[in-house]
Formats: sequence, structure tokens, C-alpha cells
Amino acid sequence: MENFPVINMEKLNGEERAATMAKINDACENWGFFELINHSIPHEFMDNLERLAKEHYKKRMEQRFKELVASKALEGAKAEVNDMDWESTFHVRHLPQSNISEIPDLEDEYRKVIKEFALKLEKLAEELLDLLCENLGLEKGYLKKAFYGSKGPTFGTKVSNYPPCPQPELIKGLRAHTDAGGIILLFQDHKVSGLQLLKDGQWIDVPPMRHSIVINLGDQLEVITNGKYKSVLHRVIAQTDGNRMSIASFYNPGSDAVIYPAPALVEKETEEKNVYPKFVFEDYMKLYAGLKFQAKEPRFEVMKSMEANVKLDPIATA
Repeated sequence: MENFPVINMEKLNGEERAATMAKINDACENWGFFELINHSIPHEFMDNLERLAKEHYKKRMEQRFKELVASKALEGAKAEVNDMDWESTFHVRHLPQSNISEIPDLEDEYRKVIKEFALKLEKLAEELLDLLCENLGLEKGYLKKAFYGSKGPTFGTKVSNYPPCPQPELIKGLRAHTDAGGIILLFQDHKVSGLQLLKDGQWIDVPPMRHSIVINLGDQLEVITNGKYKSVLHRVIAQTDGNRMSIASFYNPGSDAVIYPAPALVEKETEEKNVYPKFVFEDYMKLYAGLKFQAKEPRFEVMKSMEANVKLDPIATA
């Protein structure tokens, strides 16, 4: 745990910039995850969001979870349950069009704070994408343009609670998967752990740190970087006590964005078969919907077999 990459963003503004950029690059190449501190989102704002999220779950969702999921999931289970997760969630879309006004049961203050948080995270995501461009030797703005499509990126938030589970050995809070999209920004509970990533064949805890934002890379960044950066398997372990809050925001390509390896990152002598596929993001998402909890490599192979049908326009500029 002491080796888990923690990036202090304040150090990007001083003489430690080069060392901090190297640390980000190492995290992207070898972990697929890192944790940000001093990311400029005010602590009081995050505390307020956490309070509202926990109150909302208690008031609006806890009872429903107990009635629907809790009873159904472990009823008569003798072996591990592999077709569901021990989590209570709702989703909000921010871009290209927000649907937050349509989400039922949200208090006005909670709605307002989620909206504000999304704006702060959108800015942070774009800043991070430019830091990745710098490390990869791509021109500034390349990744944002690659995600743009005709209507801009898609951006949404999954608000989850992982309630106490009486038999955590029988069910995962969230089964192991890689994320399909671009860059993921997670505000997680600092008291109740559970998030783990797979590194060198071992499950490693992502340490809960107060006021940090956990970053992980999705499949699309693996494709665009031609495998230099990797999306990584991760999961949530159910706990017997404590209710774990997780607010994960996904900054993804637009549905019609054409995703393919950045030409600058494809070595001339690389054999064609070692290059990642070209595809329309929406097609990848349709495939992912049914295969989320399976290995990503066969997904890439399927997209490669469909590649002949992809019309490759130059990357649209914002």
C-alpha cells in the first residue's frame, strides 16, 4: 500500500514538476491507477457532497436495497454469486446533455452540488488528459480532440453505496472489470475501504484517503496509446460493516468518436497485428455492455475484425 502512486498536483507548479510528471507516467504504465491530492477542489465542498450522498442513500435508497437486492442476492446461496453485485446505484449524465433534472428523489441542494462537482471534474479530467499528452509526446489537446466526436465527449457519474454485507465471501460489491471509457475520476469513502486493483497477479487495496480523487484509465486510453498505458482490472470487496460511498465520474469519448492508436505512438516497424483496432466508440460500448465482466482482449479482437467498416475521418477539433 505504501507504494501506491499518490500525486501531489501542487508539485506540478514548481521545481518538482519533472519528478511529478515521471511519477504520473509510471502510474499510467505500471498501475493504471493513481490518487490525486491538492487537486484544487475545496475540501469543504467535498465534505458537503459526501454528507448529501450519504443522507440521500439513507433516506431514499437503503430500504429499497434491503428489499430488492439484499434478499434476492444471498437467498439460499451456497456458492459465490456471480451474476450480481452488492451495490446500490444511480447514474447521472452531464454531457453532451445533462439529465440531472430528471433524476427522481434528489433534494435541490444535492442536485446543485452534483452539477457543480461535475463541472470541477470535467476541468480536472481535461487537465489530466493534457498531462498525459505531455508525457506521451503528443501535442497538447490531442486526447481531448480524440474524445470529441461531433458533439463533444460523454461525461457521466455513477453514485454508489456498498452497504454492510453479511456474507462478503459469497458476493462482490462489484465484480472485477476494466472500465470501457476514457479517464475515470473517483471520490471514494475515506473510512470504508473495498476498492482493489490487480497488479502483478495480486489484488492490491486502493487506499482510502480523505479528500483525494482516485484516477484510473479506461480501455480507450489503452487503444489510443497503443498499449503504452493500460486499463487495469479492479473490483470492490463487500464489507461486513460500514457503508462505503463511491462517486465515480467517467470522462469518455463522444458516441460517434472514432478511436484508434495515435499515429505518433505506433512504431513504423510494428507489425500490423500488434496495433490496436480502429472503431467507433458507441460500437465498443454495445459490445462491452454484454461482456463487462470478461477479459478486455477478446473485445479488442472483435473490434479489429469489424475494422474494415469504420470510416476513419481525421479527429474532429473542438
